[in-house]
Amino acid sequence: MIFDWRPLETELDIWQARGLTLPLWWRDDDAVSVTPQLGTLSELSQSLDLPVHLAIIPRHADSGLVEYVAELAMLIPVVHGWAHQNHAPPEEKKSEFRLHRPIPNILDDARAGFERLHALFGDKLCPIFVPPWNRVAPEVVRELPELGYRAVSTATPRKTRMPTPGLEQINTHLDPIDWRGTRGLVSPDNLVTQTAGLLRDRREGRTDNTEPFGVLTHHLVHDADIWTFTEALLRRLLSGPGIAWALPANTSTGDPE
Repeated sequence: MIFDWRPLETELDIWQARGLTLPLWWRDDDAVSVTPQLGTLSELSQSLDLPVHLAIIPRHADSGLVEYVAELAMLIPVVHGWAHQNHAPPEEKKSEFRLHRPIPNILDDARAGFERLHALFGDKLCPIFVPPWNRVAPEVVRELPELGYRAVSTATPRKTRMPTPGLEQINTHLDPIDWRGTRGLVSPDNLVTQTAGLLRDRREGRTDNTEPFGVLTHHLVHDADIWTFTEALLRRLLSGPGIAWALPANTSTGDPE
């Protein structure tokens, strides 16, 4: 598969000429166990020297995954909700952490997700809350720091760095999967143009370039084209001006007060 990178390369040339840098992070969702696809993800991460923030579904995570992640420094576990269970009515978009239940029940699930993964992964757990389907009510976000979280991650450029005191917003911005159509790779030309536009918005100040630029993947459903494009895109960004980013190690994952 051949990709036309020219729109993106034009933008990257401007970044390099101006000495700009792009903090780059990688989030991959829906891990619960060790699979061949997880092996492919891990190998690619090591090849790129780019960590993967692995969003793990706490309720379903198994012991094999814990042992696997413990051996690989490039896999950084984060909390993917609780059970990846939809509580929205049929006429609404799927969500686990919008206000379709009493908020104490919702917060119990967010707390349980943190506590189970912290018990499994210990201090390797990165305290980022990733709500399934990238949807979470503001009322829930406000309570996340009290549950032990230090960041929340959804999608699209953030509107503010700190949506509530003690909690940073660190979103994803590009998803290569055509979820509403073929469930294969989105048109590569569209993805290249979209990436160039997102970077242009950062460079021209319409969005926040201090927010790490997030590429979102779902290893369990990738076909060969999605893997190929993802690798090629990340390599191009890392060749300049992308710089690998991970939540600083001094961000505490200690038990919530």
